[in-house]
Amino acid sequence: MVHRATGMLMLLCTTTAAFLYVGPLSQLLGRRDLVVTVHEWSGVLLPAPVLLGLFSSAFRADLRRLNRFAPYDRHWLRAVRGGLTARSDRPAGKFNAGQKLYAGWIAGAVLVMMGTGLLMWFQHLLTGISRTSAIFVHDVFAWAIAAVLAGHMRLALRDPEARRGMRTGYVERVWADRRHPRWLVEEPPITPETGRSLP
Repeated sequence: MVHRATGMLMLLCTTTAAFLYVGPLSQLLGRRDLVVTVHEWSGVLLPAPVLLGLFSSAFRADLRRLNRFAPYDRHWLRAVRGGLTARSDRPAGKFNAGQKLYAGWIAGAVLVMMGTGLLMWFQHLLTGISRTSAIFVHDVFAWAIAAVLAGHMRLALRDPEARRGMRTGYVERVWADRRHPRWLVEEPPITPETGRSLP
């Protein structure tokens, strides 16, 4: 739910940004004030799903996993950099090293976007900081986020089992064994029927 809500807010942010930034799109839609308002508030609300997710122990456990780089994560990165395509050459826990790097990068980028966005929104309160500088940083990060999000969505579209896991909370054991073998070692899977871990 946290991922889906964050994704919807991010999609709203990037779509409204496109309508504000690209001239023909802006002319097509009109109502610039409404688009600006939706863009600002979807950006301000972007951390809300994560903050609400902190009430869930499962979500906090996932954050701990994302925040820790294991020795096998370095091996995963070396394998990817070396062009090894066999999944057995890329050991991963519940999250692979790429997902951990992506999560950290996108969290930092969102904070930068919020900070520069608030500087532009409340420019009258911070006269010592140039609005032009905030706009420049905001625009550069917006393009970087758009590129990274496109890559994220491309990878997600190529992996229906991962999408099913995000939707239902369960994945096939064969898929987990092939893509995330360390996950099965570190945390025995739970069956949907019994709700208990497998031996």
